[in-house]
Amino acid sequence: MLGLFKKFKDGLQKTHSKLSHEIKRIVTASPKMTSATLEDLEAALIAADLGMAMTTEIIAAVKKGYETQGSTGLDVFAIASAEVTKSLSSIDASLKKLPGLTVVSVVGVNGTGKTTSAAKLAYRIKQCGDLPMLAACDTFRAAAVDQLKVWGDRLKIEVIAGAQNADPAAVAHDAITAAQARNAQYLFIDTAGRLHTKHNLMQELQKVHRVMDKKLPGAPHETLLVLDATTGMNALNQAREFHKAVKLTGLVVTKLDGTSKGGMVVAIQKELGLPIKFIGLGEQPEDLQPFDAKDFADALFEKADA
Repeated sequence: MLGLFKKFKDGLQKTHSKLSHEIKRIVTASPKMTSATLEDLEAALIAADLGMAMTTEIIAAVKKGYETQGSTGLDVFAIASAEVTKSLSSIDASLKKLPGLTVVSVVGVNGTGKTTSAAKLAYRIKQCGDLPMLAACDTFRAAAVDQLKVWGDRLKIEVIAGAQNADPAAVAHDAITAAQARNAQYLFIDTAGRLHTKHNLMQELQKVHRVMDKKLPGAPHETLLVLDATTGMNALNQAREFHKAVKLTGLVVTKLDGTSKGGMVVAIQKELGLPIKFIGLGEQPEDLQPFDAKDFADALFEKADA
């Protein structure tokens, strides 16, 4: 578990560094927790993209701690970490596993790491001893199909693909047939990257999901939205729109190792009630990690001098 925590810590270094520096500066300047101190603390948490709801809860907990025990021994880092852990632990973040085939639709806008995430998810399943397969349903972008095939070759995972510009719903249908024939436990469907503001593209995604459900009732069993952490709160808008179009069951947050906006993970789960299921902390297949609320919160709020 220590190794996993180190991955979280290293991956969240930019967010942690900015946040811990600000908190330490504020608390050192005014350990008495005046209203001005609390306002500065609030501004620092919002700047890290933790969102208003989570920030309000942390500030209330800090205020309560100060009122009951004074500034001596008041650990703002520990209080913030405990509040975030409590909030993020409230929803089950495990990946569903059904008897037979579990179909996972991987959705998101281009550039978020969607195709790569689909491959890395399949790799995780393979490492756990199950048989995964991949479906290249991003048929509008030839590079996406080729990219998924390259990942499949590299990870020794079968990829079902159609011809360029093939109907993505037809590819999804054929992929489910193939996965069932091979007794695969998981099928990860890489859907076309689409802007969350484009209504016709969202309708196309809904059609793909309808065809899956017709072929295998209940499919997709998971719909995971891949978000790029470097976009900060813009990711929240994407999550809102995708959640309206197709019922999301969870999030995969990538590029957390390259941003100081890691708090957006908390803000999105807080607003939409969607679990963060996996987070990307690097380029390698094993750098896509199952989300652990406590490790995430501890890495985010670890004391700078710890």
